Amino acid sequence: MTYSPVPELNLLKAFQDEHGYESYSECFGLDDWNDVSGLTAGWSKDPEFLARLRPFARATGGGSFYALWEAGDGALPVVVFGDEGGEHVVARDVRELFQLLTFDSEPMVDHDGVTFYRDADDEHSEARDAFVAWLETHFGLAATDDPEGVVGAAQAEYGERFTTWKGAYLAY
Repeated sequence: MTYSPVPELNLLKAFQDEHGYESYSECFGLDDWNDVSGLTAGWSKDPEFLARLRPFARATGGGSFYALWEAGDGALPVVVFGDEGGEHVVARDVRELFQLLTFDSEPMVDHDGVTFYRDADDEHSEARDAFVAWLETHFGLAATDDPEGVVGAAQAEYGERFTTWKGAYLAY
């Protein structure tokens, strides 16, 4: 059975099935494809809002989650929805999200932004090294030690558009 219409996520699902949920990046795990219950509970039930978002993964232990946003030009940037509020573009596509996952830190999400942090002496997740090797093998991508660079590039390209788009549906 195919997990999603996104080939890269199907490959990641196979990796996760082999290595385990939350085993390769802190608090991350693929969830049911396009389960909009988190969006409808915390953000909006508007069908037009929901039509352009595809939730797919847990981002934090507290319930933040990742979704693909159909940006309207064929692009599918990744956005994070924070369990305490806030929604932000974090990657220009799923491959960039995969690079963020190699940092092996759950994001801190609030209304002002999203950040990734880890102490130098924090231990990596059990299957993180296998994930880094998988990413290199399947996509020719290396691990990142600069999550702010990845997030910054994504926000530079899509942040303003996402903020404008979500503003039509979300009132603060």
